[in-house]
Amino acid sequence: MYRAACTPHFDTPAAWAEILGPYPAVQSLEADATADVTVIGAGFAGLSAAWRLHQLDPTLDIIVLDAQRIAEGSAGRNSGFMIDLPHDLASDDYAGSGDDRALTALNRGAIRFARDAVEALEIDAAYADPAGKVNGAASAAGDAHNQSYARHLAGLGEAFEMLDARAMRELTGSAYYTSGLYTPGTMILQPAGYVRGLAAGLRRNGVRVLERTPVRAFDRAGDGWQITTPGGRISTNRIILANNGHLESFGVAKGRLMQLFLYASMTPELSADQIKALGGAPRWGVTPADPMGTTMRRIDTAQGGNRIITRTCATLRPGMRASARDVARAAATQQRKFDARFPQFAGMSMAYAWAGHLCLSLNGVSVTRQIDHNLRAACVQNGLGTARGTLSGIAAAEATLGRSSDITRFFEAQDAPRRLPPQPFATWGANAYLRWKEWRAGAE
Repeated sequence: MYRAACTPHFDTPAAWAEILGPYPAVQSLEADATADVTVIGAGFAGLSAAWRLHQLDPTLDIIVLDAQRIAEGSAGRNSGFMIDLPHDLASDDYAGSGDDRALTALNRGAIRFARDAVEALEIDAAYADPAGKVNGAASAAGDAHNQSYARHLAGLGEAFEMLDARAMRELTGSAYYTSGLYTPGTMILQPAGYVRGLAAGLRRNGVRVLERTPVRAFDRAGDGWQITTPGGRISTNRIILANNGHLESFGVAKGRLMQLFLYASMTPELSADQIKALGGAPRWGVTPADPMGTTMRRIDTAQGGNRIITRTCATLRPGMRASARDVARAAATQQRKFDARFPQFAGMSMAYAWAGHLCLSLNGVSVTRQIDHNLRAACVQNGLGTARGTLSGIAAAEATLGRSSDITRFFEAQDAPRRLPPQPFATWGANAYLRWKEWRAGAE
């Protein structure tokens, strides 16, 4: 018996979804139903799991449930970088500490899966742009991080290009950056558009994707399960939990998951005069040379309007809710970061400011394994929700149907998440550490 202690909730808008215009008509569970497999969670992991299940066995009766609208949750709140290369957020320069060649191969498998889904499910190609990304440096320390990462990539035999200040200005329209490190393999998403496209394509293929259908509980029923929601019950043979940090809401991995919130803001749509004053390319993505620095993106009309996105600041919130004070503090910091990078627009009021929920484990492992009889998880993406979420969804789908692959073996080989220090010390210590890392990132 698994009972939900809480359900996903955000007090801020999912800007990536909002800029796409009105939501499609809501589709919720309104009566009892049956399914072969039910996926709980309709983000990158859950929708990827559903598509992989359908690929492997098109005769399966599949239901996907989400507590919110499609792309209203964390999938519509991230920065949209599906990164192929090592991207260790706990390091100083992203260099990994494990088998980076194997992990890069897996990440590229996730990108291929996404690219193929765009074609097969008729998703707008602008929502999955294979443009690569740049690690932007604004100080000697940042440039040293980029040089260190470049040496790591050279050792792996990976392609990259070092950019000087002029090249960075030509790309971004900003004179802020002193150098950059371009890598070509990242797919940059309009995350809400991509996720909505997955959901729409799955529906056209007979998968029932149901929104505003929070799961209150699921209980063993013979060899299968019975899921309880406000709109009805679902009798299902198998369940895949793809609800990331809310895995803990059902009592799984309690005391072992770090519930983190990241924050971002987005400008109004830029006018023609502002676009001219900005210059640069119409689309680009810059991650900071220091992982605790500031991520910037520019998007164009095809992705929801000519806008600039700023992402920085992080807080640990075990209750899985970010406060208004958290959002206000982050928004003020983002305004300063934006003004420093684009002084020609200094003081511009942001159209959106939001919080996004992600989940980490102390030892950087996922929870993508069997939890109970005919119950699997595809959770805990460790801040890499686009690529790692896609991979965990694929792994859970394949394992549910008894298939084995490099992806399933990767997750099966991982240890369990380590237990966290007791509360409130874990939260105090983590937030103090995050503040120090943000301070140390400085100009980055």
